[in-house]
Amino acid sequence: MRTRGAPSKAGEEKAREALLETAQAILRSGAISMSGHGNISVRVAGRDEIVFTSGANLKQLDATSMVRLSLDGRLLEGELAPVAAAVVAMHTAIYQDRPDTGCVIHTHSPYATAFAVANRPIEGWSEAFGIFGLEDGVPLAAYGPRGSELAVANIRSAMTPKTKAVLLANHGVLAWAPQAPMAVQLGVIIEEAAQSAILAGAIGGAKVVPHHLLHASLERHEHFEKAGASRAGS
Repeated sequence: MRTRGAPSKAGEEKAREALLETAQAILRSGAISMSGHGNISVRVAGRDEIVFTSGANLKQLDATSMVRLSLDGRLLEGELAPVAAAVVAMHTAIYQDRPDTGCVIHTHSPYATAFAVANRPIEGWSEAFGIFGLEDGVPLAAYGPRGSELAVANIRSAMTPKTKAVLLANHGVLAWAPQAPMAVQLGVIIEEAAQSAILAGAIGGAKVVPHHLLHASLERHEHFEKAGASRAGS
């Protein structure tokens, strides 16, 4: 059982720093809409708590633009704007269902959101999906008003044991990972795959890599990761 009571200040400060760094990394990546809309949550280490963006625009995020929440969505510290409060439940649902999650990211990255608006999942047509464990692609969660009980239920219904991201129909993208940098990377990989598929539509369409070969890509990647860096003369 996790320790309860006042959170470790060091753990909370580390989570706040990670949230700011994550927002900056998303902006640098370009996997975000022109408006900069999005929200991020980062878990406070050792606690059933998260820090969460308190507004709707990642371009304007600073140290004052975040709040602390429990994993049941209770506001513990700070002031939460209505536009952000509406989507808290879709973040906390991921932490509840996937206890190893350390960061959840929601954006309206343009190409991935195009698939969400078209109500189409992103399939495994990118080798990167194998390497980074997205063998089942990015499923589509049916539409529900943002952050509503229906929307959260649809997210949960769309998830498989291997799911690391879902498309929110007619809305955007939700991705999560044990560490914040990986969550950002997943967002970029998903956006690039969506972009490639849309561009491929002009020349015959994207082709799905067979599932067993995507898994083989993951195994090969893990083999080389385990072997470590190669050095001349060694």
